[in-house]
Amino acid sequence: MSVDESAGRLKSEADEPGWEVDPDDDWGVAVVATVGRQLRLRREAVGMRAADFGVAVGYGEDMVYKIEGGKRIPRPEYLDKADMVLGAGGQVSAMKEDVAKVRYPKKVRELGKLEARAVEIGVYECNSVNGLLQTPEHARALIGAAQPPYAPDDVERMVAARLARQSVFERDPAPSIHFVLEEASLRRQVGGTMVWRRQLEHLLEVGQLRNVTLQVMPTNTDAHPGLDGRIELLKFPDGTAVGRSDGAFSGRPVSDLRQLRILELRYGTIRAQALPPRESLALIEQLLGET
Repeated sequence: MSVDESAGRLKSEADEPGWEVDPDDDWGVAVVATVGRQLRLRREAVGMRAADFGVAVGYGEDMVYKIEGGKRIPRPEYLDKADMVLGAGGQVSAMKEDVAKVRYPKKVRELGKLEARAVEIGVYECNSVNGLLQTPEHARALIGAAQPPYAPDDVERMVAARLARQSVFERDPAPSIHFVLEEASLRRQVGGTMVWRRQLEHLLEVGQLRNVTLQVMPTNTDAHPGLDGRIELLKFPDGTAVGRSDGAFSGRPVSDLRQLRILELRYGTIRAQALPPRESLALIEQLLGET
């Protein structure tokens, strides 16, 4: 809950690091400003002072003003309590979906939008399991290993953003999705044995989906065009496409046909060198059996 039960203390800004609005995120700034304005108008409409409203929802008056002024992102429980206190009948709680997206890093949100439009997605990942394939525990362990470390709230925000992208598997009609992962990354027990086993089991589950092709690049293979970094290709219904590679075009997204052909050639070569899908799943099963 939003009040420290042992001390009866109202929450302040220091209690919730990482919920500031990114000033460079125009869409996020607009969403949070709109939500804050609606909260203020509803509070004033019922004749409630900010201090009294803060006590009712468990937050300090200063935090109430910052949220209403669009300076802070309201937590989901804040919106739920505000909905109840203001008698909004679910209209304030309904804002949680858009507010949750604001917490996702802008770069991740934009990538998610592209993936949501794509009819074909091709990914080669060289150092880890791709984010679209990660379990929550695996994602949390990877993000938590960063140095300098992220604040706990930031870790959870990034995990949530990564998992939200996985809604691409639930689309209808389903896109065609191809993955190539390095064997070495599958052998690395990120998060410990149980987390690692669950990640391998999840790969087997996803690899059985009719629209997913999962391949593994064995460690005992020759050099290939993906050794200088990740490659991602997305193709859209109108025939356009966008691609990105860590080792080409300064790592920036490209849509020029000539540049896309280069990425497609590299990705095609990688897929040709990787194990076929059936052998790839068999290798993952073998890794599971080794523990």
